[in-house]
Amino acid sequence: MRKDLLDLRSLSKEDIELVLDTADACKQILSRSVRKVPTLRGKVLVNLFYEASTRTRMSFEMAGKCLSADVMSVAVATSSVSKGESIKDTARTVEALGADFVVIRHSSAGVPHLVARTVKAGVINAGDGTHEHPTQGLLDAFTIRERFGSLAGRRVVIVGDIFHSRVARSDIWALTKLGARVAVCGPATLLPPGLDQFGVEVHTDLDEALPGADAVQVLRVQLERQKGGLLPSLQEYSRRYGINRQRLDTLGQEVLLMHPGPANLGVEITEEAAEDPRSVIRDQVRNGVAVRMAVLYLLSGGDDNELAG
Repeated sequence: MRKDLLDLRSLSKEDIELVLDTADACKQILSRSVRKVPTLRGKVLVNLFYEASTRTRMSFEMAGKCLSADVMSVAVATSSVSKGESIKDTARTVEALGADFVVIRHSSAGVPHLVARTVKAGVINAGDGTHEHPTQGLLDAFTIRERFGSLAGRRVVIVGDIFHSRVARSDIWALTKLGARVAVCGPATLLPPGLDQFGVEVHTDLDEALPGADAVQVLRVQLERQKGGLLPSLQEYSRRYGINRQRLDTLGQEVLLMHPGPANLGVEITEEAAEDPRSVIRDQVRNGVAVRMAVLYLLSGGDDNELAG
């Protein structure tokens, strides 16, 4: 595998399958009484998050520690960034201090690519603007594959704020490359132009989009990225595009209900739906650790003996 993981668009089906297969082995490690292997002993992983995060940051921390890496998280708000230090200088400083891996999240698309060109350390994109969130796309694909055995022919509906969602883009790349049929649905104001070029169905009526779904990925309404005027009201959005128990029951008992988190309960999803037995939201969180372990393991060039150690 390459030095960095910056997006899923550039990965082949075989690359994605390699990560998911490796994540299967990593998940077995997480089920042991001692959840640690020596694969990355002596290596340093640095989390460099310019945006708030709970799940992704903690997941990378746990993944690194399970592989015996030394893990540091930089509090950007109290670092020299607040004094005007550039992203390049911060990345070079982190590498000079011994980082072997830099996990970076930033509000601007393309920043992880810039950092990857700046340092020799492996760079992992933990979300850049509205571009991509590759490890989320991988863990979502892993979660669906874990339940159904394969994504080939499975129908996945992605609902919500597609325009601002880096998760939606990574999900589309991962799922379509693995043979899934993907539909997206949301208000016309939250659907980016050119979606048909992604090979997906496009809907603006949720009740027309849902029938036949094997999995439904519900996206957070990203109010912090919106300029205003894109939605009449949150109440209207919830009525037309929110996932509730009634809509869930129309899909039967085998459907998977997903959400990358954090959820706006009562807006894009009700608490009752999120807690339904068909919800795999917590499975997504757990699977995130296994997938991120797999990514770190593959970028490190580790072999099977080290993973099984």
